[in-house]
Amino acid sequence: MFHRLLIANRGEVATRVARACRSLGISPIGVASEADIGAAWTLEMDEVVCIGPGAPSDSYLQGKRILQAAKQTRSTAIHPGWGFLAENAGFAALCRSHGVTFVGPAPELMARMGLKSPAKAAMRAAGLPVIPGSDGPLADAEDAARVAEQVGFPVILKADAGGGGRGMRLCHNISDVRDAFSLCASEALSNFGSASVYLEKYLTGGRHIEVQVLVDNYGNAVHLGERECSVQRRHQKLTEESPSPALTPKEREQLGALAAAASVRVGYTGAGTIEFLRASPNESVGAGELYFMEMNTRLQVEHPVSEMVTGIDLAAWQIRIAAGEPLDFRQSDIRFRGHAVEARINAEDPTQNFRPAPGTLSKFSFDLNAGPGKLRLDTHLKQGETVPPHYDSLLGKLIAWGETRDEAIETLLAGLASARVEGLPTTISLHQSVLQSAAFQSGEYDTSSIPGWPPVAAKR
Repeated sequence: MFHRLLIANRGEVATRVARACRSLGISPIGVASEADIGAAWTLEMDEVVCIGPGAPSDSYLQGKRILQAAKQTRSTAIHPGWGFLAENAGFAALCRSHGVTFVGPAPELMARMGLKSPAKAAMRAAGLPVIPGSDGPLADAEDAARVAEQVGFPVILKADAGGGGRGMRLCHNISDVRDAFSLCASEALSNFGSASVYLEKYLTGGRHIEVQVLVDNYGNAVHLGERECSVQRRHQKLTEESPSPALTPKEREQLGALAAAASVRVGYTGAGTIEFLRASPNESVGAGELYFMEMNTRLQVEHPVSEMVTGIDLAAWQIRIAAGEPLDFRQSDIRFRGHAVEARINAEDPTQNFRPAPGTLSKFSFDLNAGPGKLRLDTHLKQGETVPPHYDSLLGKLIAWGETRDEAIETLLAGLASARVEGLPTTISLHQSVLQSAAFQSGEYDTSSIPGWPPVAAKR
């Protein structure tokens, strides 16, 4: 096991990984930008190295600087967390070339899964169904138009190296495809450094369902069930739950086994997530089918809901696998219990198109004893702290567990109602609206549900 591990991230991510390190007897080492020096989360670290100015491009995205910090602090491993360099194959390769363990899969596997077309090809070969579309990157707008006619409208153009909803264009006819191709390629190049674009059939009103896997270096793999992530805005997740209300027990077992087996076949190791889209029952082709979308070669923001229903510390096992330990349990040992729901609380104004709202938190507290179930708050902030403008607007994640789905929802609503967050607008009121909506309460919601819910006033 590692003695000193450097966490190449900040905020809530760094705090979460530091907690996992301490549970394993590892000394957590941090890196911080000039804007983060003195922040509460840095006090979780045994040592902190300043790596540059506040802008991520000058600090948290500077791989060579971070590697130098690891060498300087005698850290033998680097955990990238999620975001920043977490899925950067070049950084993982740099770590390996300098004898520092990167907590994640091999850089070659990361590179293959980081590009959507190669990832689809690999998972198709591993036995997973994929969304109909182009076999790889499109040559030009006419190539895109040809494939679109074959697949049938509507279709969606996507950046091959994309993520977070950027580099995507929905098209309803050939004219849309021709017009959107150059725009999509340009956005892909500016955001991800590659103009490569591919095309898929657009499944209206689908369910976004992902499966959490753990795979050690000896071919042992387990899944920790699935998470429902269909409550989204601008293709970014807002509220997640586990298990999904859309799957039957038989479907759940089959999907989990399929995802774990596919992970082994493609040579994956560590903690990862395979994301699927379930087609609406109203689709003319493939109604109700589950299709592979992408694989995330890291921990996800929403991993706590899987931890709550299984009792397994994913962050700790990610580190243990990187250190060469085999899984000491099998699929039959995992007991799924109850239901968990997570709300991502962001410093954003939902009444102003989710405009980020950095500022100082004059109040920041939650009653974790509210509700009939259990509450967990993953955050890096305290009352009086300033939320800087340089980074993600996430203030924290409130996760509720209950014996039943209704109890979990009731508990999360009680936790949100107990919140005393003042000084800047947040998405708390939006979560309350979502959780109390007929669509969410019934479990009959999909990725298009959010626009249909009424706007709500931001809580201040």
